[in-house]
Order: sequence, then C-alpha cells, then structure tokens
Amino acid sequence: MKTRILAALGFPTALTGAALAQAPAPSTQPAKPVMPPPAATAPATTAPATTAKPATPATAPTTAAKPAAATDLLDINTASAADLEKLKGIGAARSAAIIKGRPYRGKNELLDKNIVPKNVYEDIKDHIIAKQAAR
Repeated sequence: MKTRILAALGFPTALTGAALAQAPAPSTQPAKPVMPPPAATAPATTAPATTAKPATPATAPTTAAKPAAATDLLDINTASAADLEKLKGIGAARSAAIIKGRPYRGKNELLDKNIVPKNVYEDIKDHIIAKQAAR
C-alpha cells in the first residue's frame, strides 16, 4: 500500500522498500552529555542530607511565620506612622496613606481602598488588625 502511494507521488520504487520503512528515528543523544553522570549527582544529594540535621532549629523560624498572637498585632486604626513603618514594605508614604484612610472596619480594606498593593498586604496581613472603637 505504501509503495503504491509513494509511486503515485512520483517517488522511485527503489526508495520505497523495507529500508525506508525501517529507518531509525533521529537520536537525541547530544542532550545526555550535558547532564552529569549519576555518580556525580549522588554526592550532591547526600551533601544536603548532612545539612538536614541542623535544619531542626530552622523549624523554629517557621513557627514565627504563623500569624502573631493577638497581643502582638498592630492596630492600623491607632498605630503611629513610626509603628507602621516598621512593617515590611511600608515606608513614609504608605504609612501616611494608611493614617489618612482611617478608620478601617477590617484590615482587608487596605486592599479594597488601594492603600497598599497585594504583595505588601500579603507580607503584613498576619501582623496587623483593625480594631473597632468602643461605642
């Protein structure tokens, strides 16, 4: 069947034999020499394993990344400019904008009112609170 189609397209019948059908696919061998041999990779993977034991103290800072206790939260409705500037990503201009936009019903209003960009809000949201004034 293949030989008939190729012959109809004008290909010589000498090229339509079994040799043409069994031609190997191009090899992608040049990509292999770029990668290091497995023996060279094994010591690299064991090196971090030896440093994994001191990683146990590193879990303590991970717990610090969790939301702060309610007493450690900075109230964005009453904080001074200096206190606000201690937060990551908040400088003089953003602290002034936060103060100007008061009062806030919730800390998410910093995003809703476009006071701070989302990446800054993600950094500070676990460290702030918007307490409501007592009525």
